Amino acid sequence: MRQTQCLIIGAGPAGLSAAIYTARAGMDTLVAGCEPKIAGDYDIDNYFGFPETISGRELIDRGMRQAERFGARLACQRVLSVHMAEDGAFLVKTDQDEYQAQAVIIAAGVARVRPGIANLADYEGKGVSYCVSCDGFFFRGRAVAVVGEGNYAANQALELTNFTSAITVYTQGKQPAMGEVFTGKLAAAGIAVSTAKIVRLSGQPALTGLVLEDGNEAPAEGLFVAMGQASALDFAKTLGVTARGAFLEADSEQKTNVPGVFAAGDCVGHFMQISVAVGEGAKAGRAAIAHIKERAGRAGAEAGGIPLDRTRLSGL
Repeated sequence: MRQTQCLIIGAGPAGLSAAIYTARAGMDTLVAGCEPKIAGDYDIDNYFGFPETISGRELIDRGMRQAERFGARLACQRVLSVHMAEDGAFLVKTDQDEYQAQAVIIAAGVARVRPGIANLADYEGKGVSYCVSCDGFFFRGRAVAVVGEGNYAANQALELTNFTSAITVYTQGKQPAMGEVFTGKLAAAGIAVSTAKIVRLSGQPALTGLVLEDGNEAPAEGLFVAMGQASALDFAKTLGVTARGAFLEADSEQKTNVPGVFAAGDCVGHFMQISVAVGEGAKAGRAAIAHIKERAGRAGAEAGGIPLDRTRLSGL
């Protein structure tokens, strides 16, 4: 498992802005995320300091180079899960690696791909869940399904093996897009992957079956939605971060209710502009720096007052 002090989820304006601050302060910083949605060939005319038009792609490229100049590492990796360890650190699993971090900044989007199941909302809390870590325990030994086509769905299905062996992944008619490693792990765990499409759910008062497009019905008491990539809201549910609807709750310093977890950018649901995301990222970075220093200070005191390494804990 790789170590880093600050792990930032999302390589958009908020994530890169946060990375510039944490890396410049001497914090070992990793930004996990691939090309953000703003990195397209469209014009931006209202960003401060650019009297000329700049494309979204160019602006992001400049931000990436600036973050790297201060020492941040950028990795095109999809974060699949984030869990808090007993000591308050965070265990982060991506589609390529695993990391332990002292602070996590969530700067990912909140859009969740819906699976196209007609009466899905009717069964939310009655068998339908979006968080294996939160609800997997309640389906011990029961037949469950995971809806999704990629590595995120595969990882959720594998996490479910802690509670049951009766697991099927449904891709909703899409071609499976799991990587070779995850495909092998699913096969080894005996988890079937079906391209069948679930159109409706059945059962009263809670879920008992999945009605497929061909008219057949498959038994299932639990359905975990994991379409596309994991979103900010998915991480929030796992960590216990308070949300309001589709957005994460963060205070004026971008702190969430979970110590060491910060949120910035579109995922907090404020005025969704690049300039706002950059400002929130800076605040999140500053708060993460303080948190990491505080953890290092406590560790030093517990170790008998060993002096802190000031080269790694330099200020802004």
